[in-house]
Amino acid sequence: MSGRDAHAHDHDHPHPAGRDPHAAVEDAETPRRFVLLEQAIRALLIEKGVLTAEAIRRQMESTDARTPARGAQVAARAWVDPDFKAWLLGDAKAAVESMGFDISPGPGLAAVENTETRHHLVVCTLCSCYPRKLLGIPPAWYKSRAYRSRAVIDPRGVLEEFGTDLPAATEIRVVDSTADLRYMVLPRRPRGTAGWNEAQLATLITRDALIGVALARDPAA
Repeated sequence: MSGRDAHAHDHDHPHPAGRDPHAAVEDAETPRRFVLLEQAIRALLIEKGVLTAEAIRRQMESTDARTPARGAQVAARAWVDPDFKAWLLGDAKAAVESMGFDISPGPGLAAVENTETRHHLVVCTLCSCYPRKLLGIPPAWYKSRAYRSRAVIDPRGVLEEFGTDLPAATEIRVVDSTADLRYMVLPRRPRGTAGWNEAQLATLITRDALIGVALARDPAA
């Protein structure tokens, strides 16, 4: 796309003064109708013998066990292995699965790299598409209407609310996860980590860094 990421939008707007940190990305609404719909469908599937309560419980347990630690391991591998990094950026799904993480079947996966001059921020503008098999359950704010809209309209302001202050010259690209393609961010490797192994590096990589609302942890902090 002539140097632009698919589903990318470039924005650079000043952050409104006086806004409380995180106030705009919190969403207290409860999707009650969807909860009731899920309960009704689940009861019907069990009644018809399509699924069992035990099978549903096992699947929920498996889903809950997934954490951002998988994504952190992938990013740490990319930091120490240039060949793997190139593979991850070119064919993320295959690269991730080469580490023994089964993320199939499912939508496609793309990895985007944050650099000193370009920063990526992941959002799903329509709902809450998210690489759950790699990063686990998305945080509540990621699914909120406020985050989904403001990440596109005022990404720099959203980043500042998360405590991520980037130089004015840094290009911010918003990448939109969809039902067909999910994103993970490869954060910038912090300075002062020369000689660190993958396990050590992975401790610096948080869920928020893999979404792009934060940087990797400072090893000196």
